Amino acid sequence: MKTTQLMLVSAIASLVAAPAMAQQKTESEKCYGIVKAGKNDCQTATSSCAGTSKTDGQKDAWIAVPKGTCEKIVGASTTPKK
Repeated sequence: MKTTQLMLVSAIASLVAAPAMAQQKTESEKCYGIVKAGKNDCQTATSSCAGTSKTDGQKDAWIAVPKGTCEKIVGASTTPKK
């Protein structure tokens, strides 16, 4: 009987904890100049929507990365390059 109760308590605890873990959101920032062609997150000055950047490393194309990550990537910038 104790094994069944333990399993039931464990199952209930995991159901209660799951939504709280899912709600944890990390802050993100736009990271320019590192996107592969066709993989940008949103429109740029030269392309109309997400997924339309023309070249790898397009200076005005960005992707969202966890805050603080962009500054660690060589060639990346948190502002659009000209």
